[in-house]
Amino acid sequence: MDLSVVVPTLNARDRLAATLDSLGAHAPDAEVVVVNGPSADGTSGLVRDHPAVDILLELSERNVNAARNAGIAAATSDIIALVGQASCVREGWTDALRDGISDADAVTGPIHRDVAGGHTTEAVERRRIRGRDVTYFDGGNAAFTRDALEALDGFDEYLETGAARDAAHRLAGMNRTVAWRSEMAVVRTDADDVTHRVAADADVPLWGLKYRSLAYRLAKNYGVHPTVPYRIGKHAVHDALGVARDVLTGDERPSEWAADGAAVLRNTVRGFRDGLSARRADDPPRRNPNGISQRMDRTLARYD
Repeated sequence: MDLSVVVPTLNARDRLAATLDSLGAHAPDAEVVVVNGPSADGTSGLVRDHPAVDILLELSERNVNAARNAGIAAATSDIIALVGQASCVREGWTDALRDGISDADAVTGPIHRDVAGGHTTEAVERRRIRGRDVTYFDGGNAAFTRDALEALDGFDEYLETGAARDAAHRLAGMNRTVAWRSEMAVVRTDADDVTHRVAADADVPLWGLKYRSLAYRLAKNYGVHPTVPYRIGKHAVHDALGVARDVLTGDERPSEWAADGAAVLRNTVRGFRDGLSARRADDPPRRNPNGISQRMDRTLARYD
Protein backbone atom coordinates (compact mmCIF):
# COMPACT_ATOMS: atom_id res chain seq x y z
CA MET A 1 0.00 0.00 0.00
CA ASP A 2 1.30 3.43 -1.03
CA LEU A 3 0.70 5.59 2.07
CA SER A 4 1.46 9.18 3.06
CA VAL A 5 0.82 10.45 6.60
CA VAL A 6 0.25 14.18 7.15
CA VAL A 7 0.93 15.53 10.66
CA PRO A 8 -0.02 19.20 11.30
CA THR A 9 1.71 20.67 14.33
CA LEU A 10 2.09 23.88 16.33
CA ASN A 11 4.15 24.30 19.50
CA ALA A 12 3.93 20.64 20.54
CA ARG A 13 7.55 19.53 20.28
CA ASP A 14 7.59 16.86 22.97
CA ARG A 15 4.23 15.33 22.06
CA LEU A 16 5.11 15.44 18.37
CA ALA A 17 8.31 13.51 19.04
CA ALA A 18 6.30 10.63 20.50
CA THR A 19 3.94 10.69 17.51
CA LEU A 20 6.82 10.54 15.03
CA ASP A 21 8.44 7.73 17.02
CA SER A 22 5.20 5.73 16.78
CA LEU A 23 4.99 6.28 13.01
CA GLY A 24 8.58 5.15 12.63
CA ALA A 25 7.79 2.01 14.61
CA HIS A 26 4.35 1.10 13.19
CA ALA A 27 4.29 2.72 9.73
CA PRO A 28 7.96 2.52 8.70
CA ASP A 29 7.25 2.52 4.96
CA ALA A 30 4.91 5.51 4.94
CA GLU A 31 5.86 8.91 3.58
CA VAL A 32 5.60 11.26 6.59
CA VAL A 33 4.79 14.92 5.89
CA VAL A 34 4.97 17.28 8.88
CA VAL A 35 3.37 20.70 8.44
CA ASN A 36 4.66 23.10 11.07
CA GLY A 37 2.85 26.32 11.93
CA PRO A 38 4.90 29.20 13.34
CA SER A 39 6.15 27.16 16.30
CA ALA A 40 8.51 28.77 18.78
CA ASP A 41 9.58 25.68 20.73
CA GLY A 42 12.24 24.06 18.55
CA THR A 43 9.81 21.93 16.55
CA SER A 44 11.59 22.59 13.24
CA GLY A 45 14.91 21.25 14.48
CA LEU A 46 13.30 18.16 15.95
CA VAL A 47 11.44 17.37 12.73
CA ARG A 48 14.42 17.94 10.44
CA ASP A 49 16.49 15.52 12.51
CA HIS A 50 13.84 12.83 12.96
CA PRO A 51 14.45 9.72 10.79
CA ALA A 52 10.74 9.04 10.24
CA VAL A 53 10.09 12.38 8.49
CA ASP A 54 10.34 12.70 4.71
CA ILE A 55 9.01 16.24 4.16
CA LEU A 56 8.79 19.25 6.46
CA LEU A 57 6.64 22.22 5.42
CA GLU A 58 6.88 25.50 7.30
CA LEU A 59 3.70 27.64 7.33
CA SER A 60 3.02 31.10 8.69
CA GLU A 61 -0.62 30.26 9.48
CA ARG A 62 -2.06 28.78 12.66
CA ASN A 63 -5.19 27.29 11.10
CA VAL A 64 -4.97 23.50 11.38
CA ASN A 65 -7.01 23.05 8.19
CA ALA A 66 -4.58 25.17 6.18
CA ALA A 67 -1.85 22.86 7.51
CA ARG A 68 -3.84 19.77 6.56
CA ASN A 69 -4.42 21.08 3.06
CA ALA A 70 -0.76 22.00 2.57
CA GLY A 71 0.26 18.51 3.64
CA ILE A 72 -2.30 16.84 1.39
CA ALA A 73 -1.05 18.90 -1.57
CA ALA A 74 2.56 17.86 -0.86
CA ALA A 75 1.85 14.15 -0.27
CA THR A 76 2.66 11.82 -3.17
CA SER A 77 0.82 8.62 -2.28
CA ASP A 78 -2.55 7.27 -3.41
CA ILE A 79 -3.66 6.88 0.23
CA ILE A 80 -3.28 9.88 2.55
CA ALA A 81 -3.74 9.65 6.31
CA LEU A 82 -4.05 12.43 8.86
CA VAL A 83 -2.55 11.94 12.32
CA GLY A 84 -2.66 14.54 15.08
CA GLN A 85 0.43 16.05 16.64
CA ALA A 86 -0.30 14.26 19.94
CA SER A 87 -1.73 11.02 18.55
CA CYS A 88 0.51 7.98 18.66
CA VAL A 89 -0.42 5.17 16.29
CA ARG A 90 -0.53 1.70 17.76
CA GLU A 91 0.55 -1.70 16.54
CA GLY A 92 -1.85 -2.91 13.85
CA TRP A 93 -2.78 0.65 12.78
CA THR A 94 -1.38 0.27 9.27
CA ASP A 95 -2.94 -3.16 8.72
CA ALA A 96 -6.34 -1.92 9.86
CA LEU A 97 -6.03 1.15 7.63
CA ARG A 98 -5.18 -1.05 4.66
CA ASP A 99 -8.14 -3.33 5.34
CA GLY A 100 -10.60 -0.48 5.74
CA ILE A 101 -9.53 1.54 2.72
CA SER A 102 -9.64 -1.50 0.43
CA ASP A 103 -13.40 -1.16 -0.06
CA ALA A 104 -14.15 2.40 1.16
CA ASP A 105 -13.27 5.99 0.32
CA ALA A 106 -12.08 6.75 3.85
CA VAL A 107 -11.37 4.88 7.05
CA THR A 108 -11.11 5.91 10.68
CA GLY A 109 -10.74 4.33 14.08
CA PRO A 110 -10.90 4.98 17.82
CA ILE A 111 -9.06 7.56 19.88
CA HIS A 112 -7.72 6.32 23.21
CA ARG A 113 -7.33 9.21 25.65
CA ASP A 114 -5.19 8.92 28.75
CA VAL A 115 -7.08 9.58 31.98
CA ALA A 116 -6.35 8.91 35.62
CA GLY A 117 -6.51 5.20 36.26
CA GLY A 118 -6.67 4.16 32.58
CA HIS A 119 -7.97 5.52 29.30
CA THR A 120 -11.19 6.23 27.48
CA THR A 121 -12.04 5.14 23.95
CA GLU A 122 -14.16 6.84 21.30
CA ALA A 123 -16.61 4.70 19.35
CA VAL A 124 -17.98 5.17 15.86
CA GLU A 125 -20.48 8.04 15.57
CA ARG A 126 -23.13 8.00 12.87
CA ARG A 127 -26.16 10.20 12.13
CA ARG A 128 -28.83 10.22 9.45
CA ILE A 129 -29.48 13.79 8.32
CA ARG A 130 -31.85 14.65 5.46
CA GLY A 131 -31.39 11.23 3.88
CA ARG A 132 -27.62 11.21 4.32
CA ASP A 133 -25.89 8.55 6.39
CA VAL A 134 -23.06 10.54 7.94
CA THR A 135 -20.13 8.70 9.54
CA TYR A 136 -18.02 11.17 11.51
CA PHE A 137 -14.28 10.90 11.92
CA ASP A 138 -11.61 12.65 13.94
CA GLY A 139 -9.16 14.73 11.93
CA GLY A 140 -6.34 13.26 14.00
CA ASN A 141 -6.95 9.66 12.91
CA ALA A 142 -8.35 9.18 9.43
CA ALA A 143 -7.21 8.09 5.98
CA PHE A 144 -8.59 8.77 2.52
CA THR A 145 -8.10 7.76 -1.05
CA ARG A 146 -6.59 10.52 -3.13
CA ASP A 147 -9.71 10.46 -5.29
CA ALA A 148 -11.92 11.18 -2.27
CA LEU A 149 -9.71 14.07 -1.10
CA GLU A 150 -9.69 15.56 -4.59
CA ALA A 151 -13.48 15.33 -4.69
CA LEU A 152 -13.63 17.10 -1.31
CA ASP A 153 -10.96 19.61 -2.35
CA GLY A 154 -9.47 18.99 1.07
CA PHE A 155 -10.73 20.74 4.21
CA ASP A 156 -12.63 24.02 4.49
CA GLU A 157 -10.16 26.61 5.76
CA TYR A 158 -12.93 28.95 6.91
CA LEU A 159 -13.38 26.58 9.83
CA GLU A 160 -11.08 26.80 12.83
CA THR A 161 -12.72 23.78 14.43
CA GLY A 162 -15.13 21.14 13.16
CA ALA A 163 -13.70 20.84 9.63
CA ALA A 164 -13.52 17.04 9.91
CA ARG A 165 -17.23 16.92 10.70
CA ASP A 166 -17.89 19.20 7.74
CA ALA A 167 -15.92 16.84 5.51
CA ALA A 168 -17.97 13.91 6.84
CA HIS A 169 -21.19 15.68 5.78
CA ARG A 170 -19.75 16.36 2.35
CA LEU A 171 -18.54 12.78 1.87
CA ALA A 172 -22.03 11.57 2.72
CA GLY A 173 -23.48 14.03 0.21
CA MET A 174 -21.25 12.46 -2.46
CA ASN A 175 -22.34 8.94 -1.43
CA ARG A 176 -18.76 8.22 -0.42
CA THR A 177 -18.20 5.55 2.21
CA VAL A 178 -16.31 5.86 5.51
CA ALA A 179 -15.23 2.59 7.11
CA TRP A 180 -14.60 2.06 10.82
CA ARG A 181 -11.84 -0.25 12.05
CA SER A 182 -11.42 -0.64 15.79
CA GLU A 183 -7.80 -1.78 15.30
CA MET A 184 -6.92 1.53 13.62
CA ALA A 185 -6.36 3.12 17.01
CA VAL A 186 -4.25 6.02 18.25
CA VAL A 187 -3.44 7.11 21.79
CA ARG A 188 -3.93 10.85 22.33
CA THR A 189 -2.57 12.85 25.22
CA ASP A 190 -4.48 16.08 24.51
CA ALA A 191 -6.91 17.69 22.05
CA ASP A 192 -4.78 17.96 18.91
CA ASP A 193 -6.26 21.09 17.36
CA VAL A 194 -6.80 23.17 20.52
CA THR A 195 -3.53 25.08 20.18
CA HIS A 196 -4.22 25.86 16.53
CA ARG A 197 -7.80 26.85 17.21
CA VAL A 198 -7.30 29.16 20.17
CA ALA A 199 -4.33 30.89 18.61
CA ALA A 200 -6.15 31.40 15.32
CA ASP A 201 -8.96 33.49 16.81
CA ALA A 202 -8.08 34.23 20.40
CA ASP A 203 -10.62 37.05 20.69
CA VAL A 204 -13.56 34.69 20.14
CA PRO A 205 -14.64 32.54 23.14
CA LEU A 206 -14.60 28.78 22.58
CA TRP A 207 -18.39 28.69 22.84
CA GLY A 208 -18.53 31.20 20.01
CA LEU A 209 -16.13 29.18 17.85
CA LYS A 210 -18.18 26.04 18.41
CA TYR A 211 -21.47 27.58 17.36
CA ARG A 212 -20.03 29.55 14.46
CA SER A 213 -18.62 26.28 13.11
CA LEU A 214 -21.82 24.34 13.77
CA ALA A 215 -24.07 26.91 12.09
CA TYR A 216 -21.68 27.34 9.16
CA ARG A 217 -21.35 23.68 8.27
CA LEU A 218 -25.06 22.94 8.70
CA ALA A 219 -26.11 25.95 6.60
CA LYS A 220 -23.47 25.20 3.97
CA ASN A 221 -24.42 21.55 3.62
CA TYR A 222 -28.21 21.70 4.12
CA GLY A 223 -29.23 25.27 3.36
CA VAL A 224 -32.41 26.80 4.77
CA HIS A 225 -34.09 23.70 6.16
CA PRO A 226 -35.77 22.98 9.51
CA THR A 227 -33.05 20.48 10.41
CA VAL A 228 -30.54 23.35 10.72
CA PRO A 229 -32.19 25.40 13.52
CA TYR A 230 -33.38 22.16 15.12
CA ARG A 231 -29.86 20.77 15.45
CA ILE A 232 -28.38 24.09 16.54
CA GLY A 233 -31.14 24.52 19.13
CA LYS A 234 -30.65 20.97 20.41
CA HIS A 235 -26.96 21.64 21.00
CA ALA A 236 -27.69 25.02 22.59
CA VAL A 237 -30.25 23.66 25.06
CA HIS A 238 -27.93 20.85 26.12
CA ASP A 239 -24.97 23.21 26.61
CA ALA A 240 -27.07 25.87 28.36
CA LEU A 241 -28.32 23.34 30.89
CA GLY A 242 -24.78 22.19 31.53
CA VAL A 243 -23.56 25.74 32.15
CA ALA A 244 -26.63 26.45 34.31
CA ARG A 245 -25.63 23.56 36.56
CA ASP A 246 -22.16 25.12 36.85
CA VAL A 247 -23.74 28.44 37.88
CA LEU A 248 -25.87 26.73 40.53
CA THR A 249 -22.86 24.91 41.95
CA GLY A 250 -20.77 28.06 41.94
CA ASP A 251 -18.30 26.84 39.29
CA GLU A 252 -19.27 29.68 36.95
CA ARG A 253 -20.57 33.19 37.53
CA PRO A 254 -23.94 34.29 36.09
CA SER A 255 -22.19 37.10 34.22
CA GLU A 256 -19.98 34.56 32.45
CA TRP A 257 -23.07 32.52 31.53
CA ALA A 258 -24.65 35.63 30.01
CA ALA A 259 -21.45 36.47 28.12
CA ASP A 260 -21.22 32.92 26.77
CA GLY A 261 -24.85 33.08 25.67
CA ALA A 262 -24.23 36.33 23.82
CA ALA A 263 -21.19 34.81 22.10
CA VAL A 264 -23.24 31.76 21.07
CA LEU A 265 -26.02 33.89 19.58
CA ARG A 266 -23.68 36.30 17.80
CA ASN A 267 -21.52 33.58 16.28
CA THR A 268 -24.46 31.37 15.35
CA VAL A 269 -25.87 34.20 13.25
CA ARG A 270 -22.48 34.87 11.70
CA GLY A 271 -21.84 31.18 10.96
CA PHE A 272 -25.29 30.71 9.43
CA ARG A 273 -24.83 33.75 7.20
CA ASP A 274 -21.35 32.69 6.09
CA GLY A 275 -22.51 29.11 5.54
CA LEU A 276 -25.26 30.23 3.16
CA SER A 277 -22.73 32.38 1.30
CA ALA A 278 -20.38 29.39 1.02
CA ARG A 279 -23.26 27.23 -0.21
CA ARG A 280 -23.91 29.69 -3.03
CA ALA A 281 -20.19 29.99 -3.81
CA ASP A 282 -19.54 26.32 -4.60
CA ASP A 283 -21.88 23.88 -6.28
CA PRO A 284 -22.78 20.48 -4.83
CA PRO A 285 -21.54 17.99 -3.98
CA ARG A 286 -18.15 19.52 -3.11
CA ARG A 287 -19.41 22.53 -1.11
CA ASN A 288 -15.91 23.79 -0.35
CA PRO A 289 -15.13 27.34 -1.51
CA ASN A 290 -12.11 27.46 0.81
CA GLY A 291 -10.30 24.28 -0.17
CA ILE A 292 -6.96 23.30 -1.68
CA SER A 293 -7.76 24.55 -5.18
CA GLN A 294 -8.56 28.03 -3.86
CA ARG A 295 -5.44 28.50 -1.76
CA MET A 296 -2.21 30.02 -2.96
CA ASP A 297 0.93 28.19 -1.95
CA ARG A 298 1.61 29.65 1.47
CA THR A 299 4.50 27.36 2.35
CA LEU A 300 7.40 29.45 3.62
CA ALA A 301 9.97 26.65 3.38
CA ARG A 302 10.16 22.99 2.43
CA TYR A 303 12.73 20.46 3.58
CA ASP A 304 12.98 16.97 2.03
